[in-house]
Amino acid sequence: MQDTEFCTIGKPTKGKLPRLPFVYIKNEILGEKYELGVSFLSPKKQKEINQQHRGINKTTNILSFPLTKKSGEITFDLSKVKKDAPLFQMSYTQFLKYLFIHGLLHLKGYDHGAIMDKQEQKFLKMFS
Repeated sequence: MQDTEFCTIGKPTKGKLPRLPFVYIKNEILGEKYELGVSFLSPKKQKEINQQHRGINKTTNILSFPLTKKSGEITFDLSKVKKDAPLFQMSYTQFLKYLFIHGLLHLKGYDHGAIMDKQEQKFLKMFS
């Protein structure tokens, strides 16, 4: 992202959200003072944001955007999360937790690779 402002999200997706300790997980990984916005979007809106910010014209299960050193935004397409969960041999709730941890680690500055994988496994074990 090029500046510290994020787009207006618009209409979020409807449906029941799995019970996860989002705030607790965020605080353990990023700290209590980190300001995090989390949005659950329709596939159409997630696709629009993915196209706008990454140049990829399809939806994705998660996007994370650092806004400042102490704030960020994570968006989910829950229908994509449900669809993708079996590909990772996880339940919907487990996969959502994994993706949330994954997004938080990106906001913390991690890139894909062995170090990030190790951190993901550590936090998955911590929050299981």
